[in-house]
Amino acid sequence: MTFNKNFILRFALVATVLTAFSCKKENAEHTNSKTEAARTIKTTTHPNLILTAQGVKDIRAQLGSIPIFDSTLKTVQEEIDTEIALGIDTPIPLDYSGGYTHVRHKRNMVVLQKAGVLYQILDDEKYAKYVKDMLMQYEAMYQTLPLHPKTRSYARGKLFWQCLNDANWLVYVSQAYDCVYNYLTEEERNTLEANLFKPFADHISVDSPQFYQRVHNHSTWGNAAVGMIGLVMNDQELIDRALYGIKDLKLDTKEKDDDGGFLNKDGKAGFLANIEEPFSPDGYYNEGPYYQRYAMYPFLVFAEGLHNVKPELKIFEYKDGVLLKSINALLNLSDADGDFFPLNDGQKGMSYYNDALVTAVDISYKFGNQNPGLLSVAEKQDKVLLDDSGLAVALGIKNGETQPFDKESINLSDGPNGTQGGVGILRNEALELVFKYAAQGSSHGHYDKLSYSLYENGEEVIQDYGLARFVNIEQKGGGNYLKENKTWAKQTIAHNTVTQNETSHFNGKYEIGSKNHSVLHYFSSDNQSVQVVSAKEVNAYPGTEMLRTMAIIKDPDFEKPYVLDIMKIVSNKINQYDFPYYFFGQVLATNFEYKTPETLKPLGSKNGYQHLYVEATAKASDVNSKFSWLNNRKFYTLTTVTNTNDDLLFTRIGANDPEFNLRRDPALLLRRKNTKNTLFVSTIEAHGSYSPVSESAVNSNSNIKELKVILDTEEYTAIAITNINSVTKLFITANKNASEEAKHALKINGVDYQWSGAYYFE
Repeated sequence: MTFNKNFILRFALVATVLTAFSCKKENAEHTNSKTEAARTIKTTTHPNLILTAQGVKDIRAQLGSIPIFDSTLKTVQEEIDTEIALGIDTPIPLDYSGGYTHVRHKRNMVVLQKAGVLYQILDDEKYAKYVKDMLMQYEAMYQTLPLHPKTRSYARGKLFWQCLNDANWLVYVSQAYDCVYNYLTEEERNTLEANLFKPFADHISVDSPQFYQRVHNHSTWGNAAVGMIGLVMNDQELIDRALYGIKDLKLDTKEKDDDGGFLNKDGKAGFLANIEEPFSPDGYYNEGPYYQRYAMYPFLVFAEGLHNVKPELKIFEYKDGVLLKSINALLNLSDADGDFFPLNDGQKGMSYYNDALVTAVDISYKFGNQNPGLLSVAEKQDKVLLDDSGLAVALGIKNGETQPFDKESINLSDGPNGTQGGVGILRNEALELVFKYAAQGSSHGHYDKLSYSLYENGEEVIQDYGLARFVNIEQKGGGNYLKENKTWAKQTIAHNTVTQNETSHFNGKYEIGSKNHSVLHYFSSDNQSVQVVSAKEVNAYPGTEMLRTMAIIKDPDFEKPYVLDIMKIVSNKINQYDFPYYFFGQVLATNFEYKTPETLKPLGSKNGYQHLYVEATAKASDVNSKFSWLNNRKFYTLTTVTNTNDDLLFTRIGANDPEFNLRRDPALLLRRKNTKNTLFVSTIEAHGSYSPVSESAVNSNSNIKELKVILDTEEYTAIAITNINSVTKLFITANKNASEEAKHALKINGVDYQWSGAYYFE
């Protein structure tokens, strides 16, 4: 059947009549003449998870008049009709991620869910039959299916190499089962539940407690899978197992997963614990936005199912409504193009165009406060869920309620009580600065305290490397994490922060890092001209304290806002400090002379240093070292305060990487040796543009004449910024008392300065 606008219009005219006599109407037998005698009357309303029986009625009544929903429906129908024409394939599992059997079973789960929805909305039995036939093939196979032959995972699945993917499958397939529940005979349902769904739920939970019984995105998927099939089957035991974990189970608190994280250190488990622990009150998810995006799908679809079937739980109000708050946090953790900032293990390019974010936006809109800004995100996504929440979004757009989703500077706390550091995002015009002072971030965390990345118009200026993995590309490690994720991507030197004595923060040990977090000093974004975030780290290196203050300053004497970066280090011993800037683009100019070696050699032998080639070396020759580069037709300049003992090294990622698993990205590294207490101060300017068409360069030079430290004490640090017109501005930050109410009085070079709050700028 080809889905088109004329069909929708005709269908809408008879929707109410069809609904009353639908082959899947509540409490009614299926009317297919061949199977009518075998069908039984069901007293429980289905569907009732994500798509509801009332939702089906409402959708049918609106078909043909809700453009974004109609176009989504047409696209999905064409997709599933093609799959039906190709036939059903449920191969014996063999492969890692990216291999044929993995991809096929992953595809099947999505196809089943979509086919079930089409059956409900279009009232076409071919979709229900397709779902039933595929489920029966899985039922026949699963009864004798052993553990997956690939043994890498700490928790092997049966359809997939890891239980995580098995849980993915059941989350989707439970929705399909819900949609065809009343189409199936009681005997068919009993067969599927006894031979497929119940054993499947048991395998990813009681048979795999190391996967299920923990607080982690893996277990969230497991909890949702067990709970959702439990809701469809009306199995209270499975529902309770999903909400609260496996009763009376105790695991080895020292055991770790494949990524080095503890499996069940604190004994907490279950869906509710997975809401309580990873989310801060602001909605920040401790593993970072990449994994928050991944986890939001099971969080929200299970929550919606609980809302529909178990409304007494008031799940969307749990922990002060943090699940819905988290969507706002997650959207704010994306750049101007909608790509998520790659904090912790994160693949670049993942964005709110991902289907999980379509789910998040639609559910957040329907069950939240009907934020009209979400409608503008939905319009960019250009599709909606084919369910009750998707209908709500489609109607909101149709009724002209859309408003922009404005992303402004925001500070997001980390930790279940919001007391374990956080992430500060400063936004001014086209610049976005992402400052990370968060907790470890579970097993997906990196050793990168007080690190940052910088964007202009959604393009990276100073980058965070992200993860070392080619997700679902079989040729690269089976699509799984590569060893370089630990030897490079997680190491401190891979990030834009200080590495002391060529050793990563917390010595690169999760056992230490997971106990500590940085502390917010202050965050100020009320002044549109000066926005500042400042945080302290005292545990990364015993005996060393780091206080980093970063600001985006909008000065009318500059073409664009610029970044001011102050890193104050106080230590009880002499150290070597390395401070990298991972830029993108072409080197244009420096004010220091550098030498390039004939043979490239690694910078070091461990802790990530073994992966950095040294491409050029120099000694700082001035009180300011300047470096300019060109990227994406825009100019940038770094100005940093140096002394003649400082080393400057151009490096490039890729040493000791014979399989080319790492990107060959450049960096400029400032090295300060034999130093106890020190101060790193720099500015980064975005300026000018270049046109290859007109071959003209506009404003290609730095606007900063001098950057100077004029005071640095335990209480205050003052920086003078002088532009090329000899106009000087002064930035003073309070290193101790940074409260908004604090009053400060300070004399510098005979001049008195007085102000209230954490900083002064004029």
